[in-house]
Amino acid sequence: MFGKRAQDPVPTVHYRCDRVSLVNGQYFFSTRENTLEGPFPSRTDAERETDAYIQRMRRIKAEQQSSLNG
Repeated sequence: MFGKRAQDPVPTVHYRCDRVSLVNGQYFFSTRENTLEGPFPSRTDAERETDAYIQRMRRIKAEQQSSLNG
């Protein structure tokens, strides 16, 4: 995938990868902000929390833009 995110200075290639990893029997997911979130007891829990994290980040971004616009 070739594109430019808002925070990228120039277009670049972004590779999609599995964000969920297993470490010492516990599951974690990584974020674009380079944080490792978890631990979670199962892959399903980690995937569900990944979705919740994305929704939270989108909501925060929308609220920030809303406060800047008025």
